[in-house]
Amino acid sequence: MSQTVLTAPQTERPALAAVLELLKPITWFAPMWAFACGVVSSGVPIGENWLILVAGILLAGPLVCGMSQAVNDWYDRHVDAINEPDRPIPSGRVPGRWGLYIGIAWTGLSLAVAWMLGPWVLGAAIVGLVLAWVYSAPPLRLKQNGWWGNTAVAACYEGLPWFTGAAVMAAALPDWRVITLAVLYSIGAHGIMTLNDFKSVEGDRRMGVRSLPVQLGVGPAARLACVVMAVPQVIVIGLLLSWDKPVHAAIVGAFLLAQGYCMVRYLLDQDKLLLHPRQCSALYNATGTTLYVFGMLASAFAVGAMAGTAQ
Repeated sequence: MSQTVLTAPQTERPALAAVLELLKPITWFAPMWAFACGVVSSGVPIGENWLILVAGILLAGPLVCGMSQAVNDWYDRHVDAINEPDRPIPSGRVPGRWGLYIGIAWTGLSLAVAWMLGPWVLGAAIVGLVLAWVYSAPPLRLKQNGWWGNTAVAACYEGLPWFTGAAVMAAALPDWRVITLAVLYSIGAHGIMTLNDFKSVEGDRRMGVRSLPVQLGVGPAARLACVVMAVPQVIVIGLLLSWDKPVHAAIVGAFLLAQGYCMVRYLLDQDKLLLHPRQCSALYNATGTTLYVFGMLASAFAVGAMAGTAQ
């Protein structure tokens, strides 16, 4: 089946619509949101920095995240031929080696934009780009193991964009509290990445990709994801209380309680989960993950208020 899809009739070059689909705009939201949290947490007024802000948003979303999607789809084309044969590369709409060429070009463009935004942003971008390549490309291909692969993606989607947003605004190394929040929410995002793997369990098993649902089973992987998502938020609540931000702590706590309800409804009902793992993970991502990122923003406002007061 996969061979038939991969050798389907192809055009010489991809249409712009196929390239845009390859870059997956829907995935840009997470790093752009994390970047916005970094901007808020810096406590620096946007003011005359709006052009820098726009460049940073483009770097976090369409450039670095878009590059990672193109590279991932190129190296995943055989797995996608099983799981999702209508994707641009296995379907032939992005023919030949165009997927690889787009990934390389977007890497260079990302480095150029990051260089213009300053050394701290350039450093963060280099780390993110390296993680994106080693996540998908051999010989390391971190996605072959869910523990390492999910860590790399979580860092690229949450921690590094958050750091970048704060660094862009401060034009310096962000405050330690900003970095602490970025790290904690990156750890929590590891659980979100585990849920994303539920949609490709069949293809991962056949192609030897050891995602956590493949290694542990769908039920244990879901329970682990719930713990990994919840514990960092509990720590964030404790930190906000210690920083004399009880209102923000209560807001994050309310979002966490609502996530708990979604976890029980969609992820901890074993009968429902085993029958419909893809649907359950999608429903949780539409509800619980949304609550997770709102909590991120609330904690960013807390730290940003402290930074603004200090200035």
